Amino acid sequence: MKITKEQVLEALKNVDDPDLKKDIVTLGMVRDLIVEGQNVRFTVMLTTPACPMKDMIHKASVNAVLHYVDKEAKVEVKMDADVTSRKKDKASLPDVKNIIAVASGKGGVGKSTVAANLAVALARQGAKVGLLDADIYGPSIPTMFDVVHEHPPVKNIDGVSKMIPIESYGVKLNSIGFMAAPDQAVPWRGPMATKALNELINKTEWGELDYLIIDLPPGTGDIHLSVVTNVSITGAIIVSTPQQVALSDVQRGVSMFRLPAVNVPILGIVENMAWFTPAELPGNKYFIFGKDGVQNLAAKAGMPVLGQIPLVQSIREAGDAGRPVVLQEDTPQALAFMDLAKAVAQQIAIKNNAVIAETV
Repeated sequence: MKITKEQVLEALKNVDDPDLKKDIVTLGMVRDLIVEGQNVRFTVMLTTPACPMKDMIHKASVNAVLHYVDKEAKVEVKMDADVTSRKKDKASLPDVKNIIAVASGKGGVGKSTVAANLAVALARQGAKVGLLDADIYGPSIPTMFDVVHEHPPVKNIDGVSKMIPIESYGVKLNSIGFMAAPDQAVPWRGPMATKALNELINKTEWGELDYLIIDLPPGTGDIHLSVVTNVSITGAIIVSTPQQVALSDVQRGVSMFRLPAVNVPILGIVENMAWFTPAELPGNKYFIFGKDGVQNLAAKAGMPVLGQIPLVQSIREAGDAGRPVVLQEDTPQALAFMDLAKAVAQQIAIKNNAVIAETV
């Protein structure tokens, strides 16, 4: 039996993207379809390389052709990705598709650790990623990426002086920490800090990025308002630990992002230090900071829990050594951050698709 392109496309209409709730043909995800005899080749273009449904969609695509067209067909499916964007303001960072703010209601909850490992996890899954350390008073990203003594070079681009970001572990980096010695205090008042941050954002040559992650300072203040009002933020991630005092601060952070004047979508909450697991008992979980608090808060606020990160000594050691723990392949802590990256990319794709659908 001769196989036609029309038959293949009709068969693939039975394959749905679980997140976008439509079939992959209608969504325009099927590309470069070639049929030669019983050989069928095509590409499925996902909305992110970190798609958690990648393997499922691949298997369903092959099975659809075998089931609806020809069980003897030889089906080759290539999985690729074109990260979506809903940015309307092209004047600000036009080559950056999505900007993710990572925030916390209070300090000491591991926000920068989450931001650093999220950036590396997305990069390891094939995305183009940048990370801006916006924690003006306590920059830690240079330490976590082992680039403390680096200084971004300055290059004249189209008559404008631009900083070239430092690259480490596949992530483009810039931080106020590059502008001062590691032990030097930065005693800036609010207006000076916001001006410095705006320069870091807009005078860095980020190039083409799928995701720019901004590691905000803890709390809610001038820096946060300056970022969200001057940059088109795709969504915010809130990092918290399980104890009640941290959760109370999270609620204030959620309220800030939901203010009408701010109006930044919240992608979800990350529960850091969710449980303690000793190295000698890797299967044990001790909920030393409490249990279910983050889940209850997320349900009440109508947002998902994007991930749960255990309290493991190696996470702290890896950060201090300048080698994010997500690089320790196949360990539970590395897998937790890889899953977090998939969940974040998934939420961004869903929200982008909803906005795009509204404008069509």
